[in-house]
Amino acid sequence: MAQKILQAGLSSGMSAVSGFHSSKPNPVDPAKGVPLGQKSLLPQSYIPSGSTRIALKGANGDVQVSPICVGAWSWGDTSTWHWKDEQRAGVDAMWDECLKAGINFIDTAQVYGDGKSEEITGELVRRAGKREDVVVQTKYWMIPDMENLLHPVNSPVSKLKRSLERMKLDYVDIYLVHGHIHPQSIKKLAQGLADCVNQGLTRCIGVANYNTKDMLLMQKELEAHGIPLACNQVEYHPIRRVPELDGLLEECRKRDIVLQSYSSLAQGRLTGRYSKDNEPPKSYRFSSYPMEKLEPVLAVLRDIAQKRQVSVAAVTLNYNMSKGVVPVVGMRKPEQALDDVQALSWRLADNEVAKIDEVSFEGKTTSLWQQG
Repeated sequence: MAQKILQAGLSSGMSAVSGFHSSKPNPVDPAKGVPLGQKSLLPQSYIPSGSTRIALKGANGDVQVSPICVGAWSWGDTSTWHWKDEQRAGVDAMWDECLKAGINFIDTAQVYGDGKSEEITGELVRRAGKREDVVVQTKYWMIPDMENLLHPVNSPVSKLKRSLERMKLDYVDIYLVHGHIHPQSIKKLAQGLADCVNQGLTRCIGVANYNTKDMLLMQKELEAHGIPLACNQVEYHPIRRVPELDGLLEECRKRDIVLQSYSSLAQGRLTGRYSKDNEPPKSYRFSSYPMEKLEPVLAVLRDIAQKRQVSVAAVTLNYNMSKGVVPVVGMRKPEQALDDVQALSWRLADNEVAKIDEVSFEGKTTSLWQQG
């Protein structure tokens, strides 16, 4: 049921880059976007690899995550991703490839597959061997249901306990608020999230889809409980640069808040898989521009990929990592993992990033879902 609510929301206007599914992109002015993009770049000495670890702040110590995170939205999800149980073996093979490449980080959520994604995540943790070798991130489903309305402080705790039961784990490493449309105040929500940490149910707290104002308010309220805000997860990539353009990325960097990007490949649109003659499924709502509108962006990505002898997906992911963003990328097949891990152990040159920035899109925000 929850996954159907999410897809219904996306259908009614929760799409990020396209507003209410507008087909008109809003290109970034190169005179603004290229200088800002260069300012956002990490030094060329930073080259993400399978052994690289990025620190997410926790009250009792940092959590060290790989520079790429495996996104688990599709696992068990029949509404958007048309999951079939026979795909399960492909997830195991994909995970084996990720582990070999040094990727130790999975992002799931209570809403994904109505809990099926969390079950599979727990199975993959056990497949990896030691619990401490895998970083698990899940998300609190915050819509105004009866539990959230009647128990505004305790609901994050009770829902996380059910997540842990599904995963058969004692704790998760990171617990995010899935969006900003929760019925309780940020102050009350912060209290409930602090309880999750104090009860040993999670090590870190983060948010998703929060704009700068709400993110800073959550940080303030968590600090009152002695807990740092570890991360904010928003959609970011060359056709949705709004988190960079509006200052969210810079604010995160100032405050040691890690910016994570979801739909980091624009639901496959930035992989070279789709074209104007092969549009993605209509249920793939994020970044839902017609593919012909994306051709200038894809032409630049393909050119760099050819010269670098890597996949188009690898160029897109490396673009995010070059700007200090941890990309969450959906995977359920081993070939996807093999394409994505090609983003590691090298860096885009500054002038290559500038070429991408020249053809990039600003993207939009929506009041229902994506404010960040």
